[in-house]
Amino acid sequence: MNTTPPQQRRSPSATLTGHTEPVYSVAFSPDGTTLATGSHDNTVRLWDVAGRQSVATLTGHTEFVFSVAFSPDGETLATGSRDDAVRLWDVAGRQSVATLIGHTSAVTSVAFSPDGTTLATGSRDRSVKLWDVADREIIATLTGHTGVIESVAFSPDGTTLATSSHDKSAKLWDVAGRETIATLTGHTGDVWSVAFSPDGETLATSGADGTVRLWDVAGRNTIATLTGYIAGLFSVAFSPDGTTLANGSFYSTVQLWDVAGRHAIATLTDHTDWVTSVAFSPDGTTLATSSSDNSVKLWSTR
Repeated sequence: MNTTPPQQRRSPSATLTGHTEPVYSVAFSPDGTTLATGSHDNTVRLWDVAGRQSVATLTGHTEFVFSVAFSPDGETLATGSRDDAVRLWDVAGRQSVATLIGHTSAVTSVAFSPDGTTLATGSRDRSVKLWDVADREIIATLTGHTGVIESVAFSPDGTTLATSSHDKSAKLWDVAGRETIATLTGHTGDVWSVAFSPDGETLATSGADGTVRLWDVAGRNTIATLTGYIAGLFSVAFSPDGTTLANGSFYSTVQLWDVAGRHAIATLTDHTDWVTSVAFSPDGTTLATSSSDNSVKLWSTR
């Protein structure tokens, strides 16, 4: 195996500093004007993307903030924390409007359904919960993973939920039926991240074994294994047009892949510690990355 990724040099267009501890999650608002970040310093920050500056610090969680996600209308931000709670925030008012209690361990991942009515949350308690956003109540608890849940993601049509776990598997769930429809195995270590392609036909997973796997969602089988590292891929995301895949790694780098060609096209090397999360802007022109070096970087993808 080639363990040395290609070193096509690209420089970030901006480095956002302000968090005082590792940054675990990044998410763009639907209109691309705002970036949300969650950190080990127990805070969430909102950033003006054009101005490259922090515009708000959201406090209320009492432990690390592992995950952040905007609602499809951009009005609400969901955050998951080591304090076992999920918080909903009014983005414009910059205040917490609800605290969702139900998990019995750290909440590692949060994701809104495409229609914004449902929130999925994954936890170290090995369960996934579905919440009615309006009523702020649990509507289902999905169990079946035997390890910590690391990532949750809705398919673009909202009918399927993907989850990943320390049990070395990813699962596909029928959202309406509240049941597992497939267990995807092949990774040899913890599976840390899942992401659907924009057309919903492909699922990407990344994990501790240093590989990204691409799965045919309908066929429920691996169609490609992308290699270049020997361990530690924390996060994976498709570009909005589905042509590029980004992953963040234990090696302080971000790798960009040509999805159709199944090959690496660039390695981004400006972070100085683990790259914990990656997210493309809605227009696909910018990639945001967060790191254990306490920073967030913005990269031009053009």
